Amino acid sequence: MDFQLSDDQRALRSGMRDLLGAAFDRDGLRAAVERGGGVDRGLWRELGAAGFFALRLPEESGGVGLGLPEAVLLFEEAGRALLPGPLVATHLAVGLVKGAAEGEAVVTASQGGGLPVADLRGADAVLVAGGVLTGEELAAFVAGARPVRSMDPLTPLHRAEGLVAAAEAYPGALRGEGALLTAAEQLGSAARTTEMAVQHARTREQFGSLIGSFQAVKHLCADMLARTEPARGAVYAAAVTGDPVEIAAAKLLADDAAVRNARDCLQIHGGMGFTWEADVHLHLKRAWLRAARWLSAAEAEEVLAAGLGPVRPLYGGSAALG
Repeated sequence: MDFQLSDDQRALRSGMRDLLGAAFDRDGLRAAVERGGGVDRGLWRELGAAGFFALRLPEESGGVGLGLPEAVLLFEEAGRALLPGPLVATHLAVGLVKGAAEGEAVVTASQGGGLPVADLRGADAVLVAGGVLTGEELAAFVAGARPVRSMDPLTPLHRAEGLVAAAEAYPGALRGEGALLTAAEQLGSAARTTEMAVQHARTREQFGSLIGSFQAVKHLCADMLARTEPARGAVYAAAVTGDPVEIAAAKLLADDAAVRNARDCLQIHGGMGFTWEADVHLHLKRAWLRAARWLSAAEAEEVLAAGLGPVRPLYGGSAALG
């Protein structure tokens, strides 16, 4: 089986990178930080026009007619660019919420378990375990939510109260697809912080030498690549199979790569990595936030453990060892 990207898939990924490079460059990123995150409706519609949300909608229904492997490539680019907003929820809401496919509607998700809801203010609908909240139900839900401080300046959060907020988040395919697309975003972030670290190591001088010549820095960069590529293989493979166990493994690997790579990138940048003007901390904060979304580490580990099947005793007798 050939897992190499096809020419069409490479062109799709390249096209999305070019689009985000033009519509959401570093100036756009910093402007979003200054306004406290949230959704840029103009950019949202531009993504809709490019087929970002309707990618997996059948062609006869007005979509692009592609599958999860292609969606993963686009979400990887979104993660690389640190694109804010409820991208995963809106993508999953296509076919459920009018206007989601075209980027006219912004859809967020209440994942239960006491987790805050991202980008609630201004959302046109909320995915919940029992369906979709719109209209008066949405208004009542928003009215009962209170803002909480977010570690990510690009992702405003609200804590919702009541039965909907406490309900178990999406079982089955919807939850698995959300976890996989989130893992793809984490993968994009992990790859980007690896590039940022290498670029900085190639230009930053210390003690009269480029810091990239120091063995400790080389090891950090190598470790970052060694985390990113296995995560990439796991995410791409899970997109092909759609297997819940493989999705859980992909989420674990991608979360680990995104968080640890951002930490190592920050260390390579040294004191400037901690400053507000640098972008490294934004990747770390978003990676922390995503790691708890759709499938946490503990939940993914439970899925993997269940996939191992029933535990059988190693010894048939009752005699003590020795």
